[in-house]
Amino acid sequence: MSESGRRRPRGPRRALTEDEILDAALSLLDHGPDTASVRAIAARVGVAPNAIYTYFPDKAAVVDALVERLLGEVDHDVFADRAQPWRERVEALALELRAKLSAHPGAVSLMVGSRMDGPIAQALTERLLQLLADAGLDATDAAQASYLLFVYIFGSLVLEVADVQHKVPLPAESERIATRRLAFSARPPEHFPHSAAAAATMAGYISTEQYLWGLRRILDGLTTRVATGRKSVGSD
Repeated sequence: MSESGRRRPRGPRRALTEDEILDAALSLLDHGPDTASVRAIAARVGVAPNAIYTYFPDKAAVVDALVERLLGEVDHDVFADRAQPWRERVEALALELRAKLSAHPGAVSLMVGSRMDGPIAQALTERLLQLLADAGLDATDAAQASYLLFVYIFGSLVLEVADVQHKVPLPAESERIATRRLAFSARPPEHFPHSAAAAATMAGYISTEQYLWGLRRILDGLTTRVATGRKSVGSD
């Protein structure tokens, strides 16, 4: 057989790491939650889609790994200092999560739909349960309160990035509030008189001020529960 008729040996397989795959997925998610398909991720890192399955069995596994990575960026020191008042520690955690996750708005809705059961997510939950135990809640109340807090934090983030999730980084908070204020002002006040009266407040729903206002009302309820020594939510 001639030299030209022989099959050429394949070149070396492209070296790839899980971090490169997650980097690609995260950059794609910055353009929307539906953009990070396995095919698109593979194209971004320059491999065939089958190569991705060597590292992750499906897209859900990629999402789970992304959740772990993003939660791993949270600074536990900001809420783990047991010498600090427990309410301040909860606020620190809530603000830290908001800052880290809003940096990747396309990933927020995926996180809400994920299992959040990896080791980093479990460690975060354990820290929060310890914090709530320090506040005086029993195991049942602490578990229910931690769920409530996570629902509030992630729900707030989903609503905050809903209309700007294709803009990375997010526009400044003041800019987003101004845009919302214009949208509310366009509604005819004769049809929506209560909304017109509350337009400035409603425009600020996505603000840090509103985020903390809601969080503090939840903490007020938990504080009252601790002070009255009530047993569990299920006993109400």
